[in-house]
Amino acid sequence: MMFLALLFVSAHAPNCTDPVTQSDMNRCETLRFEAADRAMNGQWKLTLAAERTADRSPSGDGRPGYADQLLKAQRAWLAYRDEHCRSDGYRMRGGSAEPMLIAGCRAELTEQRTKQLAALVEDH
Repeated sequence: MMFLALLFVSAHAPNCTDPVTQSDMNRCETLRFEAADRAMNGQWKLTLAAERTADRSPSGDGRPGYADQLLKAQRAWLAYRDEHCRSDGYRMRGGSAEPMLIAGCRAELTEQRTKQLAALVEDH
């Protein structure tokens, strides 16, 4: 039974190097976003750990610590990304390409955010 399920999934996996149908394009952009999100989550763990280490030397200025501020910023960024990309998808509002635009936008912004998070670690 498991073999049949794997066969079904692989038979319907899109060729993301040259997708042909809109369904495949939508799926490929979703896969790209999922990969970008996994990479960002991995970087997030590293960056948050670095910020927590930086918090061991308090600044004494009464502002939130590095880790607390990073968490606040990340939550705001996630909300921005998702709302911005929904708006970006409106270029094809109601069309079959709308999910592709949203997923592509989310992938692109997530890839950029991963670089920003990595740069924070380099700055410490």
